Amino acid sequence: MILTCIAIDDEPPALDLLCRFIGQTPFLKLEGSFSNAIESLRFISENEVDLIFSDIQMPDLSGIDLARILSGRNMGHTPSIIFTTAFDQFALEGYKLDVIDYLLKPFGYQDFLRGANKALNMASRKAPQVPAEPAAKEEEYIYLKVEFQTVKIACADISFIEGLKDYAKIHLVNPDRTILSLITLKALEEKLPKDKFMRIHKSTIVSLDKVTAVTKNAVYMDKSMFPVSDQYRDEFAAFAERWR
Repeated sequence: MILTCIAIDDEPPALDLLCRFIGQTPFLKLEGSFSNAIESLRFISENEVDLIFSDIQMPDLSGIDLARILSGRNMGHTPSIIFTTAFDQFALEGYKLDVIDYLLKPFGYQDFLRGANKALNMASRKAPQVPAEPAAKEEEYIYLKVEFQTVKIACADISFIEGLKDYAKIHLVNPDRTILSLITLKALEEKLPKDKFMRIHKSTIVSLDKVTAVTKNAVYMDKSMFPVSDQYRDEFAAFAERWR
C-alpha cells in the first residue's frame, strides 16, 4: 500500500527535512509541500491525500486549526494527520483531534518512521478487503497400464467406462478414441473421483458431468442409453434427485 502525503511547515529547513524523510520511505509518496496551511487547503480539496505531516504553530492558520477544518468537512476521504512541532504543550489538543502521532522537534528518521508506520497500519485496517481469487482447481487424472505403457488420462475427457471381464474399455469424449486397460472395473472405480463418476451397472461406469437425461432406470448421454441395474438403483436414485 502507498500513502499519498503532503508536508506543511513555515520553516524551510524543517520542511526540507520532512520532504527528505518522506522521499526515503518506500510506502510514502510526496504529492506536495507547503509553507503555510492555507495554501494546502485547496490542494487537499482537489486531490486525494492520505496523510498530512504538519507543523502546528504557523502564521494565518495553525496546524490544529487545519485539523479542525478537515474534521468538520463532509469529505469522502479525510486525510490522517501527524503533527510536527517544537512545543509539547499542544500534544493533548492534538490527540483530542485524533491525530496519528505527535513528533517533537528535533526528531530523527526513526521517530518519523514510527509515526509513518502507524499511519500505514491504520490505513491498512480501513482499506476494503478484496476477496481472494478462488484457487484454480487442479485437473484430475488417472494413470492406467495400456499394453507396455503407463498412460495419463484426464478425468474430464472420460465419457463412460465399459467393463469387459478383466479389462476396462474407457470411452473418451472424442468418439474416435477408446483406451483398453488390463484392470477390473472395481479397481478402476476406486481410482476415479467419487463426485464425478458413478457405477450404475456391473459393466458400466458413467461420467456424471456427461449425463444429459435420466429416467428411473436409465442414464442418457445424448443418444446413448445406459441401463441402471438393481444393485446400484438406490445410489442412482439419490443422484437423480439431486440432478433434477
